[in-house]
Amino acid sequence: MNKNKRIAMLSRLRAANPNPTTELEYSSPYELLIAVLLSAQATDVGVNKATRKLFPVARTPAAMLALGVDGVKDYIKTIGLFNTKAENVIKTCRILVEQHNGEVPEEREALEALPGVGRKTANVVLNTAFRWPTIAVDTHIFRVSNRTKLAPGKNVDEVEQKLLKVVPAEFKLDVHHWLILHGRYTCVARKPKCGSCLIEDLCEFKTKTE
Repeated sequence: MNKNKRIAMLSRLRAANPNPTTELEYSSPYELLIAVLLSAQATDVGVNKATRKLFPVARTPAAMLALGVDGVKDYIKTIGLFNTKAENVIKTCRILVEQHNGEVPEEREALEALPGVGRKTANVVLNTAFRWPTIAVDTHIFRVSNRTKLAPGKNVDEVEQKLLKVVPAEFKLDVHHWLILHGRYTCVARKPKCGSCLIEDLCEFKTKTE
């Protein structure tokens, strides 16, 4: 895909959604971190359902720690992998309290050192909470980037590096959200909704659907 086509594609996505954000519900960097940690192999809808009850009783890492692993499990047992996630939430909150004064660090290394937090989660937190121009590549972004030929790559790391290289600076802050939402609702996995896609004429996917 050439540069002009990329710019046209991103411009349309921006015009349709000028201020995109995550569909996870949160009111602080800490809540966002916990929500993203819980969202692995789970839907945002499912996570929000659990955190609407969890966050009011665990507004801070210290309050979460007071719940303990079993206490956290009671709130998140409807989410996949809840046993492991509960343990990671408690371990993460302990590190936040003991090493970061109860605050979420604004450094990639410190974030990635937290249990259950990988590069993708760190990118989401840095982008959404701290407004860094990072691009977290999940299955939706991987699919859309490859299918449209916006930034093809064999794995998520390749796609991330390609996006960072080819996406102009003016779009970097929000491109993560546009591509996730596009993949979630239009460029879906089994049968993309090409007929109702606002970038269909720019997309280089060969076997388009009605």
